[in-house]
Amino acid sequence: MASSEGPHMNVALWVTAGLLAAVFLVIGGIKLARPKDQLLTNGMEALEPLPPGLIKFIGAAEVLAAFGLVLPGLLDIAPVLVPLAAVGLLVIMVGAVVTHALRREVGPVLRNVVLVALLVLVAWGRFGPYAF
Repeated sequence: MASSEGPHMNVALWVTAGLLAAVFLVIGGIKLARPKDQLLTNGMEALEPLPPGLIKFIGAAEVLAAFGLVLPGLLDIAPVLVPLAAVGLLVIMVGAVVTHALRREVGPVLRNVVLVALLVLVAWGRFGPYAF
């Protein structure tokens, strides 16, 4: 590996983690702020079989993980939490991929697969060669 690749990859991981954090902060925040019936009528029909408490739990997990993708590395406090947050979100997103696939919703499956790939990148980079 050329010596100049390390800093570039570190920047790429920061940008990716920041973008993912923004996405999950919004998505999780919406799940926390809105009641289930409002979520269902505003494009989140796949949540229909889930109880409201589970939807709120998922939203809270997404918001907390969003902070976990950025703050530990930024503050240099327990930076191992960054890849752990990515893995936690991977669990949620694999569930989302399966749910949308069972509903034959191609668009949401593709969007979630992209998020899965970006989360894998962050987890790999921060657990492995580009750890803090």
